[in-house]
Formats: sequence, C-alpha cells, structure tokens
Amino acid sequence: MYEQFNFIIEFLGMISFVMSGSFAAMQRRLDPFGVLIIAFVTAVGGGTVRDLLIDVPPFWLNDLWYLYMILAVTLLSMIFKSVETDFKVTLFVFDSFGLGLYTIVGIQKGLNAHLDPIICITLGTITGCFGGILRDILLNRIPLVFRKEIYATACIVGGSMFLFLKEYTSFPYVPIHLFTIFLIVAIRILAVKYEWEIPKFYLPKNER
Repeated sequence: MYEQFNFIIEFLGMISFVMSGSFAAMQRRLDPFGVLIIAFVTAVGGGTVRDLLIDVPPFWLNDLWYLYMILAVTLLSMIFKSVETDFKVTLFVFDSFGLGLYTIVGIQKGLNAHLDPIICITLGTITGCFGGILRDILLNRIPLVFRKEIYATACIVGGSMFLFLKEYTSFPYVPIHLFTIFLIVAIRILAVKYEWEIPKFYLPKNER
C-alpha cells in the first residue's frame, strides 16, 4: 500500500512539474521541441540531482514509462494552451503543487536510504527546487528560489513538519503525507498572496 501511495505522489508531482515547465516555456514562445525539453528538465532535474547525491542511478533511466508520461503530458499542455490565457496563474499553481509533492518524495527517498533527518530535508528541498532552477536558467530567468518569494523555505518548513509528525506522533502514514504536501503548497500560496519575504541583509538601492 505504501509503495503504491508513494508512486501516486511521485506521479502527481511529475505531472505538476511537466505542466509547470511546459507553461513556462510557452510563456517564452518556444517551439514544441523547446517546450518538451523544458518540461523534461523541470520534471526530472531535482530527482536526478537527488539520486546522484545518494549514489543511485537517476530514477528515469530505469523505466521508459517516465519519458512516455512526460511526452504525453507535454502534448496535453500544448493542447490546453488553446483554452488557457493566463499562463502566470497556471504556472504558479502547478509549480506550487509540484514543489509540495516532490519535496515529500525526496525526503522519503532519504529515509529509505537511512540518512540523517537533516540530510533528508536537504534532499527533499533539492528534489522540489532544482528542476525549477534548471528550468529558469534555461529560460534565462533568475530562478524563483533566488528571488524574494518564499520557495525553498516552504520545503524546509514542510519537510521538518513531515519528519516531526512521523517521529513523534501516531498519525497514519497517508494523512501525514497529505498534510505536509498541502502545508508546503499553502505556505507558497500565502507567501505570494501576502508578499512574505525573508529579511534582506542589504539596503535598497535608493537608500545606499
């Protein structure tokens, strides 16, 4: 049961990031091949970095199903483009859910490898963020994680809550996962809505 649930989380996370990458590429008016490449990098970038760090083959090399799914979802996103006008909102929604889902996937991979909790949170943050970082670099944008918006911080807070609930409570497996996924998504959405920022250590240009 647990393996099936983890697979569903990874599946939904990949769909979210494929859609996120596709809409980011279509914002920049890339051709279909460019959209596919950006969608692929967004979907597998974080997981690939995570797997290389824990010294296992990148997950998508072992199963062609991942590549087929990325291709199918990318094609669907290009079809969906004809009825969608606000790329910014759509990109934000899919990116937020991908962030929450992939963070938990990364933490669970760390736990399965019997790593320290802090390392597990780091792996979760890498899994959630690095696909978006690579996407933004390829699109010649400053990655979201380096801008003023709360991004990686949401992964760290949600990941810490996930490990706390697993270690110190008796809540069932599935509710813990779902709660922490939606916690990360909620932090991301609220941070953008209310313009939460991490305090800066330098003065604005007009105050220098």
